[in-house]
Amino acid sequence: MSTTALQKLMFTIGVNDMVSSPVASITRTVDNMKRHATGGFDAIRGGAIGMAGAGFAIKTFMEPVYDMQRSLGEVESLGVSQKELDTLTKKALAFSVQYGESASDFVKSSYDIQSAIGGLVNGELAEFTRASNVLAKATKADAATVTNYMGTMYGIFADDAEKMGKAEWVQQLTGQTALAVQMFKTTGGEMSRAFSTLGAEAQANGIAMSEQLAILGTLQATMSGSEAATKYRAFLTGAAKAQDKLGLSFTDSAGNMLPMLDILQKLKGRYGDTISVAESYELQKAFGTTEAVALVKLLMQQTDGLNSSITKLARNTGMQNAADMAKQMVDPWDQFKAVTEGLRISFGTLLLPTINDLLTRLTSGLQVVMGWTQAFPNITRWVGYLTLGMLALGAAVGLGSMVFGLAKIALSGLIAVLMPLKIIGSILLFLGSPIGMIVTAIGLLIYKIGDWLGWWDKLGAIMANTEWGQVILNMLGKIGEAFQKFKSWLGLDDMNIDLSANKTTTVEPLEQISRKPDPGIAAAGLAKVGTGNQHHYGGVNIHTDSITPADWEARAALQAG
Repeated sequence: MSTTALQKLMFTIGVNDMVSSPVASITRTVDNMKRHATGGFDAIRGGAIGMAGAGFAIKTFMEPVYDMQRSLGEVESLGVSQKELDTLTKKALAFSVQYGESASDFVKSSYDIQSAIGGLVNGELAEFTRASNVLAKATKADAATVTNYMGTMYGIFADDAEKMGKAEWVQQLTGQTALAVQMFKTTGGEMSRAFSTLGAEAQANGIAMSEQLAILGTLQATMSGSEAATKYRAFLTGAAKAQDKLGLSFTDSAGNMLPMLDILQKLKGRYGDTISVAESYELQKAFGTTEAVALVKLLMQQTDGLNSSITKLARNTGMQNAADMAKQMVDPWDQFKAVTEGLRISFGTLLLPTINDLLTRLTSGLQVVMGWTQAFPNITRWVGYLTLGMLALGAAVGLGSMVFGLAKIALSGLIAVLMPLKIIGSILLFLGSPIGMIVTAIGLLIYKIGDWLGWWDKLGAIMANTEWGQVILNMLGKIGEAFQKFKSWLGLDDMNIDLSANKTTTVEPLEQISRKPDPGIAAAGLAKVGTGNQHHYGGVNIHTDSITPADWEARAALQAG
């Protein structure tokens, strides 16, 4: 083979080498750009996350502090002095740790107490608030309900509270209410509704708080708190005229109503332990309502129990039993949470002036900047453009990163397509050696014999009639199409390899060699087109009808050299 022919034969190897290096360079460039873009984004993201995380951590840590400050601010708006607020804060933290409740909720409840009860001084507001929250915990009521109850009871027994002292009175109220709830299996909410319905009717008749609690509690064994209060109120209202009609005295020398047990004993003396239908009718006419008669009939059967209840409640002057009941309701997890929240409030309160000062300075600075935006609208506009440009640049870099990723995938596919060319080139360089010539000659002889006997056509027909054969043929066809497209992209559609020289007599062995299907091209799956001594392999034309022995000798000498 002549030098020119061999150079043309090696064209594929050159194409592969020329493409491989630029492709590798492009891949490295894309990877570097992607790496730098990714690194930039990671730095921005890391910085942003760090700043946001720090701000969020500070805000989260200080949240209980700000809740407490907001609650204290609401109470302060009612005219409460700073001294009282400090005492309230200490009581709130102590209660929170002891009972596992929110300190800020404790302070919030004091707002309602201060609104309902005026003149609380010298720590009385804090003590009322503590008693209310302990009672709420002990009686399984919410703080708002019990706070309303405290206000109602103070309104009813204000004179007693002033005589006894407000702090001592509220402790007694808390203890007696908790004991009543425990004795009569009721709730703080029901007891609150009972006294809200009853009002000051019993207090106006000089009835002690312990007796009122015992009567309402006893009635709640079979009815609701509001219904019990309705019956008790009907009895109190009708007692004055009932005593005249029945000829019995229900009041003492001072005009105050006798204790309920004394009235019941007088009625028992008149009617006995049970009341008949006729006697019920007489009582109804005397008291004026069926509710009053129902109360009398129910309590007459429980005079011993009522007496015991009144005695126990009257002896309870403190709130220790309420505190003990409340401790039984404490959840350790809630208590742990309250302790951690209390620590954050304690530390955060000390840090609050510094943080508030920093925020004030930042706010002032931003206000100055806001003033600049109004004073210099043109500069503001260009700053806005610059900001938008930076954001757009960030978006462009992100888009570029996506494009680079897609390009890398595409280049990977191109390299996969070019890999067979490299393999083809390697095969051709093997074939160029003397041993390769011998192997090639044997291969061409086998190919020629198979061509004469029609083996290849039969093999193609067999493959076309089988699923596995169709898959192979289809794959080879697609590889061939891809190669054609790639060659067209390189502008090599008209490339021909022409081994012809001066027309002389054709030598048969050389014809066999020249008609051999090119191993590299066949490996690429290119279909053979043409007959006789002219063959077309995917745009490469090989003419073998005019190769002389001199050409053969020149090719052999070149290969040997």
